[in-house]
Amino acid sequence: MCKNRGFISVILIVLSSFPSVLFAQSDSVITTISVGSNPVALLYNPTNNKIYCANWMNDNVTIIDGAGDSVIATVGVGDYPCALAYNSTCNRIYCVNEFGDNVTIIDGAGDSVVTTVEVGHLPWSIICFGNKIYCANWYSANVTIIDGTGDSVIATVEVGDFPYALGYNSFDNKIYCTNRYIDRITIIDGVGNLVVATVEVGDEPYALNYNPIANKIYCANFYGHNVTIIDGAGDSVTATVTVGDYPWALAHNPNNNKIYCANSRTDNVTIIDGGSGSVITTVRVGSVPRALAYNPNNKIYCANRESDNVSVIDGQADSVIATVEVGDSPVALAYNPNNNKIYCANCGGSSMSVIACSPPTAVEEDHVMTGDISDTQERFFEYSLWWVEFQV
Repeated sequence: MCKNRGFISVILIVLSSFPSVLFAQSDSVITTISVGSNPVALLYNPTNNKIYCANWMNDNVTIIDGAGDSVIATVGVGDYPCALAYNSTCNRIYCVNEFGDNVTIIDGAGDSVVTTVEVGHLPWSIICFGNKIYCANWYSANVTIIDGTGDSVIATVEVGDFPYALGYNSFDNKIYCTNRYIDRITIIDGVGNLVVATVEVGDEPYALNYNPIANKIYCANFYGHNVTIIDGAGDSVTATVTVGDYPWALAHNPNNNKIYCANSRTDNVTIIDGGSGSVITTVRVGSVPRALAYNPNNKIYCANRESDNVSVIDGQADSVIATVEVGDSPVALAYNPNNNKIYCANCGGSSMSVIACSPPTAVEEDHVMTGDISDTQERFFEYSLWWVEFQV
């Protein structure tokens, strides 16, 4: 009898170290944070566990503590901030100011403005690749390249009319820029800072996403109602996949090598096989899906602007498993792997909803533990390996 009680005590001690396994929670909003007017972009900083929210109408960025979900600081930037990028090399955040024709650089540790760098006319999007920052300038038909160490412009690359979305290819060291109204993608060499190719795609290329498993680039074409798939090595179109009306956002799920495309007019998400390039299925979500975020728990979160909610898609079953009510007009999402949360910017409500994510489906289903203590330890060891990978 005492031996059994000792065994149970050991189990309870082990379980207490993993409360999410014993008390698996559903995806739900745990708090709402007031930010500036018209939040339109979110970014997560893994170095300091902070979330950055660009407030378009207030010309500032709200900085939020990822553990306590409280506002740390509000930093003034340029006119109409619209996009954010993170540089892990120097722990800095880059904020595009659409009508300021510049980029504000924020120190990730000190929460203060380091400097402001002049770029082209009407900058719209920004990415960081290596220790370089690329900014697409809508009206000046070029991409500004900023050195992450010196915070200075090292090149301006002419890419053609209406540069809009940016993406990168980590395997071949390339940068991709959509030319929205001339239906093509311009490819920039990440070493030489020059154009190496252009690729014709569908009608009004709007969003980009990179699949490192297959070394492919996916381009959502807004008026083409399709996704163009480009080979990362050869810079050639390998397939064009029909999706829903007005595709707005893309996401990659490395767990199952799937691509998700949010179709804003047909209120659904098309799921594409990352290997074959064929459509697996189409999942109904909320009204006017605008943003997607991947969670290593093998779930995809979809923000639906008109229905004021977030749909949670199971990456294995390809079905919506939850719908989370958030604030007015959700338009952007960011994932915090340190605390397993999704942050949702509500553009119409000047607020941010914080969603506590449920654990992986496989862990949730593993309720019954049998066998001796070594079996239990092995299971928790497997869970621990998942958690370490999840943190990285």
